[in-house]
This record gives sequence, structure tokens and C-alpha cells, in this order.
Amino acid sequence: MAESSGVKVTITYCAECGYEPQTLSLAEALMKAFTHELTSIELVPWYEGSFDVAINGELVHSMYREGGFPDNSTIVAAVKKQLAASSATVETA
Repeated sequence: MAESSGVKVTITYCAECGYEPQTLSLAEALMKAFTHELTSIELVPWYEGSFDVAINGELVHSMYREGGFPDNSTIVAAVKKQLAASSATVETA
């Protein structure tokens, strides 16, 4: 039951670029905003200047696409939207 409404956030970041501070800042913001509501927060070290954020496999921010780092509040809002959608799906099922 909780599995069907779970939300997983994946942050893929350029380890060789030194993007760890931005990655950890976003992970901290998500942990503080959602405590136990997320299924997981996955951190994936990558390369070539990447910084991508996906929610349940759907890309919501790409450094290549949008340029730069996302505001933490933008990602928190996207997760809230996904949680609301997941909750509504579970309630109608």
C-alpha cells in the first residue's frame, strides 16, 4: 500500500566537478521537507557536468536542459505535486 504512493527522488551529479555541496543541500532540503514521506533519495555520482533531478524516474531538472542548478524550493514543490498526485491515485483506487 505505501509502495504504490511512494516517491523516489534521484539526484545525478558530476562528482569530478565538485557538485557535492549542491547535491547535499538539495538532499537536506528534501529530508527536512518530507521526513518520512519519500520512499528514497538516491544520489548518483556521474561526470561531464551533469546535475539532473528525477522524481519517480521523470526528469524534472537537467543542467543540460535548464542550465545551472535548480532552486531547492522548485524541487520541493515538484515533489509535493507528485506526492499529491500519488495520494489522489491511491484514494481513487
